[in-house]
Amino acid sequence: MKQYFSFLTITACICITLSSCAKKIIGENPQYKVERKRTSELIIVLDSLSKITPKTFYSKISTSYKDTNQEVSFKTSVRIIKDSVITAMITYAGIPFINSIITKDSLKFINKKDRCFVKTTLKILRQNLGVDFDYKNLQELLLGLPLGYNSQQKYYQIHDPYSYIVSSHRKREIKKMERKNFDDYILKYYFSNDTLGIKKIEIENNKDSTSIVVNYIKKKKIENLWVPDQVEIRISTKKNYIVIMLNYEKIELNQEQEIYFTIPENYEHCN
Repeated sequence: MKQYFSFLTITACICITLSSCAKKIIGENPQYKVERKRTSELIIVLDSLSKITPKTFYSKISTSYKDTNQEVSFKTSVRIIKDSVITAMITYAGIPFINSIITKDSLKFINKKDRCFVKTTLKILRQNLGVDFDYKNLQELLLGLPLGYNSQQKYYQIHDPYSYIVSSHRKREIKKMERKNFDDYILKYYFSNDTLGIKKIEIENNKDSTSIVVNYIKKKKIENLWVPDQVEIRISTKKNYIVIMLNYEKIELNQEQEIYFTIPENYEHCN
């Protein structure tokens, strides 16, 4: 199961490599028991959410990054052209620092401070964090969609009196995997009790001790789409523990977006 992960983790990797319209809270801890729903109902919701993707997306995101060795805050301007390209301009202290472009099979970024560039593939996440992913996952994470959802896969409900949870594995399968240290990803979707949007996603691989939790602390409704407003990402691996906080300060949907990315001729490969 190699379809699990996201864009701001790429920002983390770059750092490592380089060393209301009615706002509504989605993801509150419920204080009451929820009405039981059939598993098929929840899977229909997942399937429906996975298909709601705007043609274009733009946002300015205030980002806080912390790992076992460093802590830094910066601004990120993100543009998405559906199923095609993602760009991100990272600004530190008001100065553009990194400009990056991600396609289905490549990652390129320029370091304006050191006047250098990198051309690589999305495998950089596997190398730095031990997590496989693809372009679609980055798009899903930024838009608050069901990360890694596959309509051809079987899903199961984990019954909880206070929350709706759908998992890629049955509860007994998860326990078996934990005992025998199977090399496979366990994916869990947590739904908000009121809107049935995605409030949290958990990804685990016991064998390589990888754990990722994406917590959509707040979402807001724009053009009939619930989009992220505040997101917390926690990544735990054998080598590192990373916490990324994203605060979306401005969002545009389905408006024309121009992509700006060029590598100056006098830039050299980053060491």
